[in-house]
This record gives sequence, structure tokens and C-alpha cells, in this order.
Amino acid sequence: MDLSALAGNGPLKRQLSLETARHGLSHAYILNGPPGSGKHTLAGLLAAAFVCTGGGEVPCFSCPGCKKAAKGIHPDIIRAGGEGDELNVARVRALRSDAYIKPNEAPRKVYILEHAQDLNQPSQNALLKLLEEGPPYAAFLLLADNAAALLPTVRSRCQILNLSPVTAEEAEHWLAARFPDKSPGARADAACRCQGILGRAVELLDGGCVDGKAQEEAARLLELLCRRDELALMEFCVALERDKWDRDSLTALLDQLILLLRDALVYGAGGAVEEDRRAQASLAAQSLSQKAALQAVELAEKLRTACGSNVGVGHVAGWLGAGLAGIR
Repeated sequence: MDLSALAGNGPLKRQLSLETARHGLSHAYILNGPPGSGKHTLAGLLAAAFVCTGGGEVPCFSCPGCKKAAKGIHPDIIRAGGEGDELNVARVRALRSDAYIKPNEAPRKVYILEHAQDLNQPSQNALLKLLEEGPPYAAFLLLADNAAALLPTVRSRCQILNLSPVTAEEAEHWLAARFPDKSPGARADAACRCQGILGRAVELLDGGCVDGKAQEEAARLLELLCRRDELALMEFCVALERDKWDRDSLTALLDQLILLLRDALVYGAGGAVEEDRRAQASLAAQSLSQKAALQAVELAEKLRTACGSNVGVGHVAGWLGAGLAGIR
């Protein structure tokens, strides 16, 4: 199976290629990983493989099915759960009815379900029936930021593909092809700062895509942590819920906080930090011990994972405040 378009993830690609060579494609996959980890790239490759009619290795990228899949116009690849398309019980039942209509032209009919982790229990139960009783030509790709948010019964009916962060070297290689007009230094910096998530590297190099409010508030939060102002830290986190931050915004805030803390760790170890972030990294390195900075990074990473499930913003904000206040 040709998965070369997916950056990194060598073990996953070898596993998937070996299993498909032996048994063919499964009828249902959960593509699990944080935003920007390559779920959409992998979903595109799998969808093309399902509708490929080239006769050799799939996807062949040259048959009519593969070409239509690449352009997003294949009639037998159906996407659901994207922007403005809520995956509620009614939508899942509609997909179930559609699944029993035979494919238009491909051997398989593929359903790509975005944000599967946001499905409530009734919707997941409706989906479970489709996974258990759907026609043999129907295939399902569930994209999830956190597969643990799905019911065990749903997970048991699918093969879970966990996407992993890429190495800095793999990120640089991928970014060189995607952004040939950017300087090697800018690409190397983005590869280092993206924490192995290529979607974040794209945001950094695109410019203007990074959430400015998240950057500003993360800098403020780091300042409060450096001052060890427990009351101000708790007030800051209470305000996150009061000001109605959603999970995406909170994830962006945590992303930026992790980047700032890692800058401090790099600077404290004598490494190079971009000039526009050097003063802040220096202050944080002086104010926080390496142990404290690492504890803060670990906390922020756990909470970022929690944001990918159905944990409420208030719970995450409270956990953040209490956790940061307790760092010594």
C-alpha cells in the first residue's frame, strides 16, 4: 500500500501495508491523533485505496477513481461531520440509509466522519448499528482527536490507527517540499516548535494563522507562573470559563504555553532561541527551575489531550489553575 504521502509514522505505515497485503482493507478504521497530526492525509489515502480500480498497489494515483478522490469529487466518498454538518443521531441514521444504496462506480462506498470524538452516546449507538450491520461494500473512516471518547463497543468494531508526532528531521523534509519559498532557518524553526505536529508547523510558516489572542494570553499566564502568584493564576483560569473560551481556543492557549516553556528550557540549557522570543525565554529560565518548567509542560500536554475529549472547559481551566499553582 502506497502511504508515502503521509509524513513520518513509519511503524503505522508498515503495519497497515503488511495487514492490507495479507487481509485487504478493513471495513472500519479510527484515525486517532491531535489536530494537525495527519488524519486527513491518511483518510484521503485510505479513501483513494478503497475506490482505486488500478489493479495493482493501492492507491495507484492514476486510475479515474484515484484522480477523482484526489480532487474531492468522487461520488462514492462521502464526508460528514465537517463545518456546519453536525453528526447527530438524525445525521447518522441518514448515513445508514445512504449506505444501503450501492456505490455509483467504485467497488466500495467510503464514509469519512470528522470529529468522531464529539458524537454523543445516542449517535454512537446509531453508528454502532451501521458498523455491525452495514453492507459489505461500505467502509468507514472515523477521524478522532481522542479515540478514548468513543464507546468501547464502537472502538471494538474498528481498527485503530494511532498517528504519532514526526521527528524534527522528518518535519523539515516535509516542510521543504511544502514551503520551498521559505528560508531553511524558518523551516527549521517551525519544525522544532511544532512538537511533531505538522499542522502547527504549517500555521507557523503561513503567518497570521496562529491565534494571536492565545499567544498573548499564554505569555500572560507564563508571567503569572514565573511570579508564583497563586491567586492571580486561579483568577486567570476562572476567567477562561467566564469569558466562554471553547475547547479549540483553550487548546491553542495550551499549545502556545508549551512553546513558551520549551523556549525557556532551551534557553536555560544554552540553546538558541529566536530573537523576538529571547527576552521572555530568558525571564522564564531565570524564574523557573528546569523541574518546574518540565512539570508545567507535562500538565499542559495532559490538558491539551483532555481538550480533545468531552471534558468541559470549566474542568480543564480549574485543573490548569490548580496544577500551575502547585508547581514548585
